[in-house]
Amino acid sequence: MEKPSQKKAAPAAKQSREERLKAALKANMQKRKAQARARKASGSPQDKAD
Repeated sequence: MEKPSQKKAAPAAKQSREERLKAALKANMQKRKAQARARKASGSPQDKAD
């Protein structure tokens, strides 16, 4: 059986996971936007292939 302290730890772990995912998503979006700006500024042929 689970101890009462383990049941309380689950929501905290879930919140921690959500915070990590949120931070990772934010970092990924910033990286993608920077890449898009760099491609637009350089006039890369890859961008025109799409």
